[in-house]
Formats: sequence, C-alpha cells, structure tokens
Amino acid sequence: MPRFRASKVTLPPLRRLLLVLCLGLLAACRSAPVQEMSEARQAIEAARAVGAEQYAPDKLEQALSSLREAEQMLNDRRFRDARRSARRARDQAIDARQSAQSASGGD
Repeated sequence: MPRFRASKVTLPPLRRLLLVLCLGLLAACRSAPVQEMSEARQAIEAARAVGAEQYAPDKLEQALSSLREAEQMLNDRRFRDARRSARRARDQAIDARQSAQSASGGD
C-alpha cells in the first residue's frame, strides 16, 4: 500500500495574522464577560457612594436591573448578551452617579 504524506500548509504572514486576530475575536465573544461585570458593579457602588439611592433612585434601579439581567444571561451562558447588559448597567450607573452628584450639589 502506498503511504500518503501530509503536506505542510503554510500561510503568508498577513493571512496568519488575520487568522490569529479572527480567532482571538471569536474567543473574546465566547468568553465570560468578567471585566464588564466587574466594571458594572464598581460603577453601581460609585453611584451609591454619592447618594444615588436618594438623589437618582430610578436611574440606579435601571442599572441594578440591567446588572441582574446580565447575571442571568451569564448563568445561561449567553455571554454576548451578558456583555451588552453589563455595559448598559455600567453606563446607567454612571448616569445615576452624575445625576446624584448634580442633585446633591457635588462636583
């Protein structure tokens, strides 16, 4: 029986770089949004620290609701959706913090 020899496949450097970047992007989309969840939690704590519970309760509640959504999506392994909700929670918490600072006369 004849033996078949696998040929070595090589890619030009630019294609190799594009392949690595695409694989990295794909991996990032499939990984848990740990950084985004952490940023959302920190933004919520920062909003609470300047009195958002008193001065911007509706905005703070929106941020908390978005964070709960993100946590549920994370549990369901819907990482892309969880990442979006966590970013939304972060942005809402930042808005709540800014509103609370304005309402309380802070800078």
